[in-house]
Amino acid sequence: MERLKDKVLSLAEELKDEVIEWRRYIHMYPELSGREFNTAEFVAERLREFGVDEVIENFAGSTAVVGLIRGKKDGPTVALRADMDALPTEEKTGKPYASKIKGVMHSCGHDAHTAMLLGAAKLLCQMRDRIHGSVKLIFQPCEERHDCKGAKWLVENGVLENPKVSAIFALHVFPELPSGVVGTKPGPFLASSDVFRVRIKGKSTHASRPHQGIDPVVISAQAVNTLHHIVSRYVDPLEPAVLTIGKIEGGFAENVIPDEVRFEGTIRTLNHEVRKRIPKLMEKALWGITTAYGGAYEFEFEEGTPPLINDEKTTLFAIGKMRELLGEDRVVLLERPTMGGEDFSVYLQHVPGTFIRLGIRNEEKGIVYPLHNSRFDVDEDALPVGVAVESYLALEWLLTHS
Repeated sequence: MERLKDKVLSLAEELKDEVIEWRRYIHMYPELSGREFNTAEFVAERLREFGVDEVIENFAGSTAVVGLIRGKKDGPTVALRADMDALPTEEKTGKPYASKIKGVMHSCGHDAHTAMLLGAAKLLCQMRDRIHGSVKLIFQPCEERHDCKGAKWLVENGVLENPKVSAIFALHVFPELPSGVVGTKPGPFLASSDVFRVRIKGKSTHASRPHQGIDPVVISAQAVNTLHHIVSRYVDPLEPAVLTIGKIEGGFAENVIPDEVRFEGTIRTLNHEVRKRIPKLMEKALWGITTAYGGAYEFEFEEGTPPLINDEKTTLFAIGKMRELLGEDRVVLLERPTMGGEDFSVYLQHVPGTFIRLGIRNEEKGIVYPLHNSRFDVDEDALPVGVAVESYLALEWLLTHS
């Protein structure tokens, strides 16, 4: 019998042109978070064409598509996930397959993720007799916005149940790794991504008579400075954390002290306990500063995605199997996490799993731009690698754990 890895690599390469075609179609017609209607319809149609056993559209009232491939042999269920949403970015690549939707672009590679998972779905349907259990395919909306129906909504509505998922894997394209190279690491991998909003209230007066009012601009200046000290003075220096204030607004004339100033920002951490502490320290600081100056404040903290912490067992398994599939030189054990966020972390709070980077950098082709850049593009030669990795991890996980 042909070795499993050779069969997977051969089929993935045979699917290359189709996967590229799917990716380019999705890229040309990007849709924002929560509005992935056409993308979802396209995905569902392909899954049915492939012979996927169950295809659920509009899962839990969202735009998610969930498929299930049942193998010829009994065993557990493994899940593979891809995100489908695009970003509000005006594309500047000049490519023939550039976005046809003004102001919307797949600048984070979700078009590639969706196309690769479609490729894995078709490959796995062709290898159904080698599947020991079932493979659940999760095409998820709203990864880019935590305030709509993304991973958290799907998990709360049972996407990891019926049948119960034993492990989950996902790929994300990564322009800092060479094309076709994959990388991951066990443990903390990506940061939490939380949002805060602050309203500093004062008392308006003429700029020439500051003693007759309460200046929220001055209070805000003190608050912004102090909040940044929380990370540098109240968090262990060996524990990564970021507090960034990215927006501030207030006032309407140069000679008037306003009633209020508003600012907002984000907090990133890799540790659940640190994540809990920081908003408490922020509110304590805001109370002290506004009280001292005679003002008041409103503080709103909105939890986004938790830290993404790769399960050690599934990650070591994935590293070993990817080396087996691709060779030692194309699999990298990444040394450090990054402070970006990803809602795949929500799945990992419920089942063991691993998030994997897929390199798509190709300087000869000019594919060097970072994620979320208006000139971002994907080296499509890496797409069959992603198809093969997802398929092989699913097959081997089920074989090993059946």
